[in-house]
Amino acid sequence: MRLIIDSTDETKELTQEQLNTIEGLLHFAAEIENVKQDAELSITYVTNERIQEINREYRDKDQPTDVISFALEEMGEGEMEIIGLDQPPMLGDIIISIPRAVEQAEEYGHSFIRELGFLACHGFLHLLGYDHMNEEDEQMMFTKQKEILDRYGLKRS
Repeated sequence: MRLIIDSTDETKELTQEQLNTIEGLLHFAAEIENVKQDAELSITYVTNERIQEINREYRDKDQPTDVISFALEEMGEGEMEIIGLDQPPMLGDIIISIPRAVEQAEEYGHSFIRELGFLACHGFLHLLGYDHMNEEDEQMMFTKQKEILDRYGLKRS
């Protein structure tokens, strides 16, 4: 199993070590979740201004947020499934606000890399279809996130 990750740091604020840690976490999460071989995703690190633009354009919410994910394998209403193409599945896009990650790490009293890992894992699980629209789904998703982060070594401390 191999997850293909296209990683872009538009802020130019992350170190190579931080980028490698998040990519490693996503590979680890993909193994735990039995993601199909050669699945692809993109992860982009942006400013608050950029994530606010995206949030406004795609979600009609004119405010910055910490993470947005766009699942590409989900079937929208009225869409037809494409069958027969031997392409690796494109899971989608994860967009993370670096300033919000910094703020939230301070607010929650843990490291920046733990917060960045939490946001990446959260976005990744959304790409796989996890959600938190009701209490039961939220409990399942947050339990899964904590398990992945703890096992990878990004425990809340």
